[in-house]
Amino acid sequence: MDRFETVVQQENSGTRLDSFLADCMPGQSRSSVQGLIERDLVRVDGRAVKNSYRVKAGERVEVVLPPPESTEVEPEPIPLDIVYEDSSLLVINKPAGMVVHPAVGNRTGTLVNALLHHTDRLSDAGDLTRPGIVHRIDKDTTGLLVVAKNEVAHRNLARQLKAHTVKRKYIALVKGVIDEDGGTIDAPIGRHPTDRKRMAVVAKNSRDAVTHFSVIKRFNGYTLVEARLETGRTHQIRVHMHYIGHPVVGDPKYGKAGELGAEGLMLHAAVLGFVHPEKDEYMEFEAPLPPHFLKVIEAL
Repeated sequence: MDRFETVVQQENSGTRLDSFLADCMPGQSRSSVQGLIERDLVRVDGRAVKNSYRVKAGERVEVVLPPPESTEVEPEPIPLDIVYEDSSLLVINKPAGMVVHPAVGNRTGTLVNALLHHTDRLSDAGDLTRPGIVHRIDKDTTGLLVVAKNEVAHRNLARQLKAHTVKRKYIALVKGVIDEDGGTIDAPIGRHPTDRKRMAVVAKNSRDAVTHFSVIKRFNGYTLVEARLETGRTHQIRVHMHYIGHPVVGDPKYGKAGELGAEGLMLHAAVLGFVHPEKDEYMEFEAPLPPHFLKVIEAL
């Protein structure tokens, strides 16, 4: 492993550790530096500190640089629930527990690994670890997403997402009884100020996020809702429902894992609609609630 060492100068005193290292380490972004800090590979005067630590003049900062991980993604014979497929795209019903694409610490068992085994025709949008991936859904969220087989389809679908014309409806079971029949949550989302693995509604370093929701059914202490995404931020529905005091059932980050005996997150991407990039006609798909979700609903 390579090492990087530096001493903090007076002009850098008071700077956040992640910003300081991103400025003085060639080839490292602030997010990659934050990953190194979270993996306990950074020391300030021999001690571990957080991303937000403010460095002081004279302190010695030491970084251990692990060898780069291979970007090659191996095909794996993982079963896929293919809702629709043609020469331009696939629509997949993703199961709970499956990560969409490889990342640090998650190189195998992803949707991309399965897709590469299924077909050798996937778009390359500039990232070799994400062939065909136009948008994502969380690891523990089930349901529909579209995959592009060529660059024309990828660019077209990406434009539709950016223009907010793709229909994306989710079904979620949330804690508490929502009195209103529906509403809109318009609140910007960014990294949590103290927990970098979570997102939050914050004013600084955030992006606009809009979620529309309507009540499907009320239970004793819980509500089944339909949520429609206008934007597509990381963990958007989970963060927004937590923000209004109604976290998604079974959510280990923003709610309570295992609530109601839930065997996972009670969030399902149920409807996906878009204009076909080559046929130029609107297509809409629907995926039924998975068994673990239905089990909780039936119990209620």
